Amino acid sequence: MEIHYCSLKRGITRTKEFEKKGLAQYASDVGTQCGHQCTYCSTPSLMRMHRSFKEAGKSPFDRGYTIVDPDTPDRVRQDAKRLRHRGLIQLCTITDAWAPEAHAFGLGRRCLEAILSEPGRTVRVLTKNAAVTEDFDLIERYRDRVLVGLSITGTPDQEEALKAIEPHASPIRKRFTALREAHARGLRTYGMLCPILPGIADRPEQIDELVRQATECGAEQIFAEAVNPRGRGLILTQETLAEHGYQQQTAAVAAVRNRIRWSRYVVDLIKHVQRSVRRFHDINELRFLLYPDGLTPDDLGRIQRDPAGVIWLGKDKASKLDACSR
Repeated sequence: MEIHYCSLKRGITRTKEFEKKGLAQYASDVGTQCGHQCTYCSTPSLMRMHRSFKEAGKSPFDRGYTIVDPDTPDRVRQDAKRLRHRGLIQLCTITDAWAPEAHAFGLGRRCLEAILSEPGRTVRVLTKNAAVTEDFDLIERYRDRVLVGLSITGTPDQEEALKAIEPHASPIRKRFTALREAHARGLRTYGMLCPILPGIADRPEQIDELVRQATECGAEQIFAEAVNPRGRGLILTQETLAEHGYQQQTAAVAAVRNRIRWSRYVVDLIKHVQRSVRRFHDINELRFLLYPDGLTPDDLGRIQRDPAGVIWLGKDKASKLDACSR
Protein backbone atom coordinates (compact mmCIF):
# COMPACT_ATOMS: atom_id res chain seq x y z
CA MET A 1 0.00 0.00 0.00
CA GLU A 2 1.37 3.37 -1.04
CA ILE A 3 1.16 5.83 1.87
CA HIS A 4 0.87 9.61 1.46
CA TYR A 5 0.77 12.15 4.24
CA CYS A 6 -1.32 15.25 4.71
CA SER A 7 -1.82 17.88 7.37
CA LEU A 8 -5.47 18.36 8.28
CA LYS A 9 -6.63 21.76 9.47
CA ARG A 10 -8.55 20.54 12.49
CA GLY A 11 -8.55 17.62 14.88
CA ILE A 12 -12.23 17.83 15.83
CA THR A 13 -14.91 19.40 13.64
CA ARG A 14 -18.62 20.04 13.96
CA THR A 15 -20.70 17.62 11.88
CA LYS A 16 -24.31 18.56 11.31
CA GLU A 17 -24.86 15.56 9.05
CA PHE A 18 -23.86 13.01 11.67
CA GLU A 19 -25.89 14.86 14.28
CA LYS A 20 -28.93 14.40 12.03
CA LYS A 21 -28.09 10.70 11.88
CA GLY A 22 -28.05 10.54 15.67
CA LEU A 23 -24.42 9.43 15.68
CA ALA A 24 -22.41 12.40 16.96
CA GLN A 25 -22.17 16.18 17.15
CA TYR A 26 -18.46 16.22 16.34
CA ALA A 27 -16.10 14.27 14.09
CA SER A 28 -12.44 13.39 14.31
CA ASP A 29 -10.73 11.93 11.26
CA VAL A 30 -7.17 10.79 10.72
CA GLY A 31 -6.83 11.19 6.95
CA THR A 32 -8.69 11.46 3.68
CA GLN A 33 -8.12 8.05 2.02
CA CYS A 34 -8.63 4.90 4.09
CA GLY A 35 -6.42 1.82 3.78
CA HIS A 36 -9.32 -0.61 4.09
CA GLN A 37 -10.11 0.21 0.43
CA CYS A 38 -13.78 -0.81 0.58
CA THR A 39 -15.16 -0.69 -2.95
CA TYR A 40 -18.54 0.79 -1.99
CA CYS A 41 -17.08 3.63 0.09
CA SER A 42 -18.65 7.04 -0.58
CA THR A 43 -15.72 8.99 0.89
CA PRO A 44 -13.92 9.46 -2.47
CA SER A 45 -17.00 11.19 -3.89
CA LEU A 46 -17.45 13.30 -0.76
CA MET A 47 -13.79 14.30 -0.47
CA ARG A 48 -12.87 14.53 -4.16
CA MET A 49 -12.10 18.28 -3.96
CA HIS A 50 -9.86 18.01 -0.89
CA ARG A 51 -6.40 19.50 -1.43
CA SER A 52 -4.67 16.33 -0.14
CA PHE A 53 -5.38 14.46 -3.38
CA LYS A 54 -3.77 17.16 -5.49
CA GLU A 55 -0.78 17.22 -3.14
CA ALA A 56 -0.44 13.43 -3.46
CA GLY A 57 -0.91 13.57 -7.24
CA LYS A 58 -3.75 11.05 -6.98
CA SER A 59 -7.37 10.76 -7.96
CA PRO A 60 -9.67 10.06 -5.01
CA PHE A 61 -11.07 7.17 -7.07
CA ASP A 62 -7.69 5.46 -7.51
CA ARG A 63 -6.88 2.47 -5.36
CA GLY A 64 -3.76 1.06 -3.76
CA TYR A 65 -2.83 4.12 -1.70
CA THR A 66 -3.80 5.92 1.50
CA ILE A 67 -3.59 9.47 2.79
CA VAL A 68 -3.08 9.84 6.53
CA ASP A 69 -2.21 12.62 8.98
CA PRO A 70 0.15 11.23 11.64
CA ASP A 71 -0.15 14.44 13.67
CA THR A 72 -3.91 14.19 14.13
CA PRO A 73 -3.72 13.39 17.88
CA ASP A 74 -1.94 16.70 18.57
CA ARG A 75 -4.72 18.64 16.86
CA VAL A 76 -7.36 16.51 18.59
CA ARG A 77 -5.84 17.32 21.97
CA GLN A 78 -5.87 21.06 21.23
CA ASP A 79 -9.44 21.01 19.94
CA ALA A 80 -10.70 18.87 22.83
CA LYS A 81 -9.51 21.59 25.20
CA ARG A 82 -11.14 24.36 23.15
CA LEU A 83 -14.60 22.86 22.60
CA ARG A 84 -17.16 25.04 24.34
CA HIS A 85 -20.04 22.59 24.21
CA ARG A 86 -20.15 18.99 25.27
CA GLY A 87 -21.16 16.46 22.67
CA LEU A 88 -20.38 13.04 21.31
CA ILE A 89 -17.27 12.87 19.11
CA GLN A 90 -17.17 10.16 16.45
CA LEU A 91 -13.84 8.54 15.67
CA CYS A 92 -14.04 8.38 12.66
CA THR A 93 -16.52 9.53 9.97
CA ILE A 94 -14.43 9.56 6.77
CA THR A 95 -11.52 7.19 7.32
CA ASP A 96 -10.78 4.49 9.92
CA ALA A 97 -8.47 5.18 12.85
CA TRP A 98 -7.64 1.46 13.10
CA ALA A 99 -7.02 0.84 9.38
CA PRO A 100 -3.51 -0.55 8.78
CA GLU A 101 -1.80 2.76 7.96
CA ALA A 102 -3.48 4.57 10.87
CA HIS A 103 -2.84 1.72 13.29
CA ALA A 104 0.86 1.79 12.39
CA PHE A 105 0.96 5.28 13.96
CA GLY A 106 -1.30 4.28 16.86
CA LEU A 107 -3.75 6.98 15.80
CA GLY A 108 -6.85 5.34 17.23
CA ARG A 109 -5.41 4.98 20.72
CA ARG A 110 -3.66 8.36 20.69
CA CYS A 111 -6.81 10.18 19.57
CA LEU A 112 -8.84 8.40 22.25
CA GLU A 113 -6.29 9.42 24.90
CA ALA A 114 -6.37 13.01 23.66
CA ILE A 115 -10.17 13.24 23.82
CA LEU A 116 -10.69 11.33 27.04
CA SER A 117 -8.04 13.31 28.91
CA GLU A 118 -10.56 16.15 28.93
CA PRO A 119 -13.32 15.63 31.52
CA GLY A 120 -16.81 15.18 30.11
CA ARG A 121 -15.77 14.36 26.55
CA THR A 122 -17.46 11.28 25.08
CA VAL A 123 -16.49 9.21 22.04
CA ARG A 124 -18.22 6.94 19.55
CA VAL A 125 -15.70 4.53 18.04
CA LEU A 126 -16.46 3.12 14.60
CA THR A 127 -14.10 0.74 12.84
CA LYS A 128 -13.91 -2.28 10.55
CA ASN A 129 -10.74 -3.48 12.19
CA ALA A 130 -10.39 -5.88 15.12
CA ALA A 131 -7.14 -4.10 16.02
CA VAL A 132 -9.33 -1.89 18.20
CA THR A 133 -9.29 -4.71 20.79
CA GLU A 134 -5.70 -3.71 21.59
CA ASP A 135 -7.12 -0.50 23.03
CA PHE A 136 -9.91 -2.01 25.11
CA ASP A 137 -7.73 -1.57 28.20
CA LEU A 138 -7.85 2.20 27.66
CA ILE A 139 -11.56 2.19 26.89
CA GLU A 140 -12.23 0.18 30.07
CA ARG A 141 -10.84 3.04 32.14
CA TYR A 142 -13.43 5.36 30.60
CA ARG A 143 -16.14 2.80 29.95
CA ASP A 144 -19.02 5.20 30.59
CA ARG A 145 -17.69 7.72 28.06
CA VAL A 146 -17.01 5.47 25.06
CA LEU A 147 -19.34 3.61 22.69
CA VAL A 148 -17.71 0.82 20.68
CA GLY A 149 -18.97 -0.19 17.27
CA LEU A 150 -17.56 -2.48 14.61
CA SER A 151 -19.14 -2.10 11.22
CA ILE A 152 -20.83 -5.43 10.43
CA THR A 153 -21.51 -5.62 6.71
CA GLY A 154 -22.46 -9.26 6.30
CA THR A 155 -22.80 -12.69 7.84
CA PRO A 156 -19.97 -15.25 8.10
CA ASP A 157 -21.35 -17.23 5.13
CA GLN A 158 -20.45 -14.24 2.94
CA GLU A 159 -16.98 -13.73 4.37
CA GLU A 160 -15.09 -14.59 1.16
CA ALA A 161 -17.18 -12.19 -0.93
CA LEU A 162 -16.66 -9.49 1.69
CA LYS A 163 -12.90 -10.02 1.55
CA ALA A 164 -13.03 -9.10 -2.13
CA ILE A 165 -14.80 -5.77 -1.58
CA GLU A 166 -13.30 -4.94 1.85
CA PRO A 167 -9.77 -6.22 1.10
CA HIS A 168 -7.88 -4.77 4.07
CA ALA A 169 -10.62 -4.75 6.73
CA SER A 170 -10.72 -7.47 9.36
CA PRO A 171 -12.61 -10.65 8.38
CA ILE A 172 -16.23 -10.48 9.46
CA ARG A 173 -15.76 -13.25 12.03
CA LYS A 174 -13.01 -11.25 13.74
CA ARG A 175 -15.26 -8.20 13.87
CA PHE A 176 -18.00 -10.27 15.53
CA THR A 177 -15.41 -11.62 17.99
CA ALA A 178 -14.17 -8.11 18.80
CA LEU A 179 -17.71 -6.88 19.48
CA ARG A 180 -18.38 -9.86 21.72
CA GLU A 181 -15.15 -9.17 23.62
CA ALA A 182 -16.16 -5.55 24.11
CA HIS A 183 -19.45 -6.66 25.63
CA ALA A 184 -17.76 -9.29 27.80
CA ARG A 185 -15.48 -6.60 29.20
CA GLY A 186 -18.45 -4.45 30.12
CA LEU A 187 -17.92 -1.84 27.42
CA ARG A 188 -20.81 0.07 25.89
CA THR A 189 -21.59 -1.10 22.36
CA TYR A 190 -23.88 -0.30 19.45
CA GLY A 191 -24.72 -2.07 16.22
CA MET A 192 -23.61 -0.63 12.88
CA LEU A 193 -25.09 -2.55 9.94
CA CYS A 194 -23.88 -0.28 7.18
CA PRO A 195 -24.20 -0.77 4.33
CA ILE A 196 -26.48 -3.78 4.01
CA LEU A 197 -25.46 -4.84 0.53
CA PRO A 198 -27.83 -6.60 -1.88
CA GLY A 199 -26.89 -10.23 -2.45
CA ILE A 200 -24.59 -10.22 0.58
CA ALA A 201 -26.56 -9.23 3.66
CA ASP A 202 -30.14 -8.39 2.69
CA ARG A 203 -31.93 -11.73 3.01
CA PRO A 204 -34.33 -11.82 6.00
CA GLU A 205 -32.40 -14.65 7.70
CA GLN A 206 -29.12 -12.75 7.28
CA ILE A 207 -30.60 -9.59 8.77
CA ASP A 208 -31.95 -11.67 11.66
CA GLU A 209 -28.46 -12.97 12.33
CA LEU A 210 -26.91 -9.50 12.24
CA VAL A 211 -29.52 -7.98 14.56
CA ARG A 212 -29.44 -10.96 16.92
CA GLN A 213 -25.64 -10.84 17.16
CA ALA A 214 -25.68 -7.10 17.85
CA THR A 215 -28.34 -7.60 20.53
CA GLU A 216 -26.36 -10.39 22.20
CA CYS A 217 -23.38 -8.01 22.29
CA GLY A 218 -25.38 -5.48 24.30
CA ALA A 219 -25.95 -2.95 21.51
CA GLU A 220 -27.63 0.16 22.93
CA GLN A 221 -28.82 1.17 19.48
CA ILE A 222 -28.80 -0.42 16.03
CA PHE A 223 -27.92 1.69 13.01
CA ALA A 224 -28.61 0.38 9.51
CA GLU A 225 -28.33 1.77 6.01
CA ALA A 226 -28.83 0.80 2.38
CA VAL A 227 -25.89 1.08 0.01
CA ASN A 228 -25.45 4.50 -1.57
CA PRO A 229 -26.29 4.25 -5.29
CA ARG A 230 -24.42 7.41 -6.28
CA GLY A 231 -20.84 7.77 -7.41
CA ARG A 232 -18.60 4.93 -8.54
CA GLY A 233 -18.99 2.76 -5.44
CA LEU A 234 -21.64 0.40 -6.81
CA ILE A 235 -19.86 0.10 -10.16
CA LEU A 236 -16.57 -0.77 -8.49
CA THR A 237 -18.30 -3.23 -6.15
CA GLN A 238 -20.01 -4.95 -9.08
CA GLU A 239 -16.77 -5.14 -11.07
CA THR A 240 -14.78 -6.49 -8.13
CA LEU A 241 -17.33 -9.19 -7.29
CA ALA A 242 -17.40 -10.23 -10.95
CA GLU A 243 -13.59 -10.41 -11.11
CA HIS A 244 -13.60 -12.76 -8.11
CA GLY A 245 -16.31 -14.98 -9.56
CA TYR A 246 -19.21 -14.08 -7.26
CA GLN A 247 -21.90 -14.17 -9.92
CA GLN A 248 -24.99 -14.12 -7.71
CA GLN A 249 -23.72 -11.19 -5.66
CA THR A 250 -22.62 -9.38 -8.83
CA ALA A 251 -26.10 -9.69 -10.32
CA ALA A 252 -27.74 -8.43 -7.12
CA VAL A 253 -25.51 -5.34 -6.99
CA ALA A 254 -25.98 -4.69 -10.71
CA ALA A 255 -29.75 -4.81 -10.28
CA VAL A 256 -29.91 -1.96 -7.76
CA ARG A 257 -28.07 0.38 -10.10
CA ASN A 258 -31.52 0.75 -11.65
CA ARG A 259 -33.52 3.40 -9.76
CA ILE A 260 -36.77 1.42 -9.58
CA ARG A 261 -35.00 -1.70 -8.35
CA TRP A 262 -32.89 0.29 -5.85
CA SER A 263 -36.07 1.85 -4.51
CA ARG A 264 -37.70 -1.56 -4.07
CA TYR A 265 -34.56 -2.96 -2.43
CA VAL A 266 -34.70 -0.14 0.13
CA VAL A 267 -38.39 -0.73 0.91
CA ASP A 268 -37.80 -4.46 1.44
CA LEU A 269 -34.67 -3.79 3.47
CA ILE A 270 -36.43 -1.42 5.86
CA LYS A 271 -39.29 -3.89 6.30
CA HIS A 272 -36.90 -6.78 7.07
CA VAL A 273 -34.79 -4.71 9.49
CA GLN A 274 -37.87 -3.40 11.32
CA ARG A 275 -39.27 -6.92 11.68
CA SER A 276 -35.96 -8.25 12.96
CA VAL A 277 -35.41 -5.41 15.44
CA ARG A 278 -38.93 -5.85 16.77
CA ARG A 279 -38.19 -9.53 17.25
CA PHE A 280 -34.74 -9.35 18.84
CA HIS A 281 -34.22 -5.81 20.14
CA ASP A 282 -36.33 -2.66 20.60
CA ILE A 283 -37.80 -0.80 17.64
CA ASN A 284 -37.35 2.46 19.57
CA GLU A 285 -33.59 1.92 19.36
CA LEU A 286 -33.47 1.38 15.58
CA ARG A 287 -31.85 4.11 13.48
CA PHE A 288 -32.31 3.30 9.78
CA LEU A 289 -30.49 6.08 7.94
CA LEU A 290 -32.36 6.98 4.75
CA TYR A 291 -31.77 9.48 1.97
CA PRO A 292 -35.14 9.30 0.18
CA ASP A 293 -34.16 11.15 -3.02
CA GLY A 294 -33.91 7.97 -5.12
CA LEU A 295 -37.18 6.43 -3.98
CA THR A 296 -40.17 6.19 -6.28
CA PRO A 297 -43.32 7.98 -5.00
CA ASP A 298 -45.06 4.63 -4.42
CA ASP A 299 -42.15 3.22 -2.42
CA LEU A 300 -41.82 6.43 -0.43
CA GLY A 301 -45.48 6.05 0.51
CA ARG A 302 -44.93 2.45 1.60
CA ILE A 303 -42.16 3.48 3.97
CA GLN A 304 -44.16 6.39 5.35
CA ARG A 305 -46.96 4.02 6.33
CA ASP A 306 -44.58 2.36 8.83
CA PRO A 307 -41.60 4.68 9.40
CA ALA A 308 -40.58 3.15 12.75
CA GLY A 309 -36.86 3.69 13.29
CA VAL A 310 -36.33 5.58 10.02
CA ILE A 311 -34.12 8.67 10.20
CA TRP A 312 -34.98 10.87 7.23
CA LEU A 313 -31.96 12.62 5.77
CA GLY A 314 -31.62 15.10 2.94
CA LYS A 315 -29.41 17.41 0.98
CA ASP A 316 -27.56 19.95 3.04
CA LYS A 317 -24.72 22.02 1.64
CA ALA A 318 -23.36 22.47 5.14
CA SER A 319 -22.88 18.72 5.53
CA LYS A 320 -20.60 18.68 2.48
CA LEU A 321 -18.67 21.72 3.57
CA ASP A 322 -17.90 20.45 7.08
CA ALA A 323 -16.14 17.41 5.57
CA CYS A 324 -14.13 19.41 3.04
CA SER A 325 -12.97 21.87 5.73
CA ARG A 326 -10.91 19.24 7.51
